[in-house]
Amino acid sequence: MFRIRMPRPAALVAAGGIGAFVATLAVPSAFADAPTSAGTCTLRPAGQNSEAPPSCLGVTASLDRLPAVGERTTLTVDVRAQTAVERAGLALQLPPALRIVGDDRAPAADAFGQRTSRTLALTPGTRTVKVAVRAVAAGPAQIQADISDIDRPDPRRAGHASVELTIGKAKGSTTKGVSVTEAAATRVDGPTAHDRPARPGAAAPAAPSTPPRAAAPARRYAPVCVSGTLRNRFQSSEGGSWNRKANRDLPVSNANVTLWGRATANGGTQKLATGLTGNGDGRFNLCYTPTTSVTSRVWAEFQTQAGTMWSVVDGSNRRYATTSNALSNVSGNKSLGDVYANSGQSRAWHAFDTLNKLWWDRGSTTTCWTSNQQNGRCTPITVQWYPGSRDGTYWTNRDDKVHLADNDPDSGHTTVHEAGHSLMGKLYNGWWPYVTNCSPHYVNRTSSTTCGWTEGYADAVAFHTFKDTVMTWGNGSSMNLGNDRTTRGIDWGDACEARVATALVDLWDRVDGGWTKSNTMMSRERSSTFREYFLTDRPAHGLDSGAKARKVLYDHTIQY
Repeated sequence: MFRIRMPRPAALVAAGGIGAFVATLAVPSAFADAPTSAGTCTLRPAGQNSEAPPSCLGVTASLDRLPAVGERTTLTVDVRAQTAVERAGLALQLPPALRIVGDDRAPAADAFGQRTSRTLALTPGTRTVKVAVRAVAAGPAQIQADISDIDRPDPRRAGHASVELTIGKAKGSTTKGVSVTEAAATRVDGPTAHDRPARPGAAAPAAPSTPPRAAAPARRYAPVCVSGTLRNRFQSSEGGSWNRKANRDLPVSNANVTLWGRATANGGTQKLATGLTGNGDGRFNLCYTPTTSVTSRVWAEFQTQAGTMWSVVDGSNRRYATTSNALSNVSGNKSLGDVYANSGQSRAWHAFDTLNKLWWDRGSTTTCWTSNQQNGRCTPITVQWYPGSRDGTYWTNRDDKVHLADNDPDSGHTTVHEAGHSLMGKLYNGWWPYVTNCSPHYVNRTSSTTCGWTEGYADAVAFHTFKDTVMTWGNGSSMNLGNDRTTRGIDWGDACEARVATALVDLWDRVDGGWTKSNTMMSRERSSTFREYFLTDRPAHGLDSGAKARKVLYDHTIQY
């Protein structure tokens, strides 16, 4: 299936890696155990602005030429290692527009294209894999390559790379890069949605509007309603593995939707109505009063924004938009059926819908993200992502923006972990503790009490949202961080974020009756460490720090 060259000495610089950084104003994602002694791993993403810590494994991917439809090319993948790995998993994902050719073993195929993988034994150096591919359809396409240590799931023992191109129909018309910020819906065969109104979502935008009526209309027409369901197909690390993520096909909740139309064939475009897709079912039902007996064309546009409460933007801070097919000669209620988010935007919509889970579980007593913010003065959570991004994985309070790298949205835990930092920043009203010894940090190893607190809280937000204690990463690997005093492989005490995270979750569930009281308290007090949170702030606001609560901490190896 693969043609592999023997290891050879190489400059240890990779174009793909998974990681993040922390400084006084920036917070990275959670990392697992340090793979080797400090300072021995130096592989970094090639992106100029990347602030990722070094990794022991890296991967690059490239095409020998850009193919048009019907043409063949060679995909070259270089796997680089700075340490021996007994079982390294190499996974390749090709989009539907590209096909692997000349294989002796058939790759797995589904709606997301073709997947192929194999296990390699790596020694320090470089191994090169070459795969012949053929372009079979025009349009945006992304090739992805992942390398990971199967036996030690850890972002510092993993690498990710991608190639983005737009395939043309004629020879020489294919170009580098993709443009998916504004795109048409992906056509997917499926059932038609029922014609019923969507349930109101949280943080609704302005009330649905209608176009202005003429000063003296000749005739009034009955309202017209257009309904349907917004759905997204994506690959999820939750329930997946290093070589096969779980395929999901789910409705998208609380997305801003605008109904556009033209009264006549040559008329101007008008905004007919606005609303949100339904929470939990993705349904919408938008109504308008027409100015003619037949509306020439009507279509819906969906954006990765929920009212004004959260959004996902591209590298230029523009929201993603998917436009449905247009209905022609509309005269009466119609259904657009299932409208699927554009496949090139799939990860943007996955990150967007993941934040919906956090919104409904945010632990606020107001209709803002936190209790110290009131209606009309809410600050949103903004996620920045784009295909092939190496700008991640971190949150910074300089712009209160979550930065996700290319495959980060595949992990809901990663998305919510970073959003958890934004949530803490809002609870603290923009203040952030002075954090030390957190660059890099490891989810199951001692760092510092300030790092253990800020990272542990973000981990706990993800665990609370997903009702588990599992950390997942964008490459499909995961680590269960559930622990007690007998658990091996997780350091003791409040300088270890896994211990802080699981202690927090148990405090909220077993002592506080949920995390609303704790978050309300945090919106009034600023804690630099878990010790300060537990010993000073909790009792000051009537939250238990007595025997029952101390027993929870003791079970997670934290004693005060």
